[in-house]
Amino acid sequence: MTVGAVQFLAITISALALVPSGAHLAALPNKIALPQSEYFTVQAIYYGWAILGLLWLAAVIMNALLAVVVRSQKWPFWLAVAAALCFALMFAIFFLWTLPANQATNNWTTAPENWETFRWQWEYSHAANTIIEFVALCFTTLSVLSWREKGSP
Repeated sequence: MTVGAVQFLAITISALALVPSGAHLAALPNKIALPQSEYFTVQAIYYGWAILGLLWLAAVIMNALLAVVVRSQKWPFWLAVAAALCFALMFAIFFLWTLPANQATNNWTTAPENWETFRWQWEYSHAANTIIEFVALCFTTLSVLSWREKGSP
């Protein structure tokens, strides 16, 4: 695979990974104050979205691969590493905050007594991941923009 192909795929997959998280963040202001029954109804729209988590995995892999193919140049390498680490950090946030909220609410079908705490945990973990994904996409793009083919100025 050529450097250009890896760069293209790293940017494209990183951008695609941002879409579902951006949707969560955009919905947050309208959802955060909903009463329990309405909130749980709205949460049902996310059934099946777990498959989109594969985009995060693909983004980690593509940005790590990008780091490997541009490793001969300091800035492109470290920017790609930073992007891959951002996507890895998202997994930590997901497993520490998002997944436990999903489990405690049986994927938003059961309301425990402290369901509002889980709502905040779920919503704001997604918000944090959206910001991290945006930063990762910026790192990926900057890596691509700062890479120079041998012999070019």
